[in-house]
Amino acid sequence: MTSEQATVVRFHELGGPEVLQLRQEPIGAPGPGEVRLRVDAIGINRAEALWRSGHYIEPVRQFPAGLGAEAAGEIELTGPGVGDLRPGDAVSVVPAFSQNDYPVYADRAIVPAAAVVRRPDGVDAITGSATWMAFLTAYGALVEGGGVRPGDTVLLNAASSSVGLALIQVARHLGVRTIALTRTSAKKPALLDHGADEVIVTSTEHVPARVAALTNGRGVRMVLDAVAGSGITDLARLVSPGGTLLVYGALSGEPTPYPGVELGLPALSIRSYTMHETSRDPLRLARAEAFITAGLRSGAFRPVIAGTFPLDEVVAAHTQLDANAHIGKLVLTVRP
Repeated sequence: MTSEQATVVRFHELGGPEVLQLRQEPIGAPGPGEVRLRVDAIGINRAEALWRSGHYIEPVRQFPAGLGAEAAGEIELTGPGVGDLRPGDAVSVVPAFSQNDYPVYADRAIVPAAAVVRRPDGVDAITGSATWMAFLTAYGALVEGGGVRPGDTVLLNAASSSVGLALIQVARHLGVRTIALTRTSAKKPALLDHGADEVIVTSTEHVPARVAALTNGRGVRMVLDAVAGSGITDLARLVSPGGTLLVYGALSGEPTPYPGVELGLPALSIRSYTMHETSRDPLRLARAEAFITAGLRSGAFRPVIAGTFPLDEVVAAHTQLDANAHIGKLVLTVRP
């Protein structure tokens, strides 16, 4: 009997986009609690660049390695114990697992059924592959973990990323004001167009003075920091008494000091956060799915697609990802 084949992306060593290669591999049937997908589109996330280069929050266990945790497609086969999921269902894959175990950069992939959500009517595969990493991160940070309320002000860096834009959309939906930081003026008009209430260009403006002016000297209720590193102390100065500095990424790649002592031990909550707090908790994920699906249906939430690449152009896609000049989400397409 001839085994079925899948086109998958693998890498044999850590490095830049050039380490990514396409190859054909056998694909079997899903096991208990798993489904097999015909993949139509794959969301590209900064986590995969960090994973590929060896700077992610968990290491690659063995080579050749795969990558990817967010996709959309159609269920081909189901294993035992997958609830009411059926072949033919149009679904999205929620990042709720290790890339060591279930990489989805492929035209067919096996994933846990617990990480699959049905796509709402009218949501195509590209949108379905670009929603969940960003909006689960935003939902978990602002709703489950943040304690922000209507009328609060939050500040975020890496604002032009897919997560940054999702944070802006979710904050607006909640009645929360956003101040977005960007390094150059080139991205400022787009951030305002996508809903940021205020944008500060860090290369030309004095951030503390601008934040003080925008908050009547109080500071912001929450800082959402995707960068970490040495700049964390300056961000902590911008938080109002009793507020929160939430670190959800480490794009700087630098050691990150604890700022509390240098600032005189202020009334400041500092916490780390990953989207997995939501995606791996069934009750939180159910709440998030209801919240995000409602936003998609109403038009309040819409991922910003910066560009698409065919699967066989994955190296070009990651090259653009590393250049960090785009606004929004890059997507790999597998089928029209």
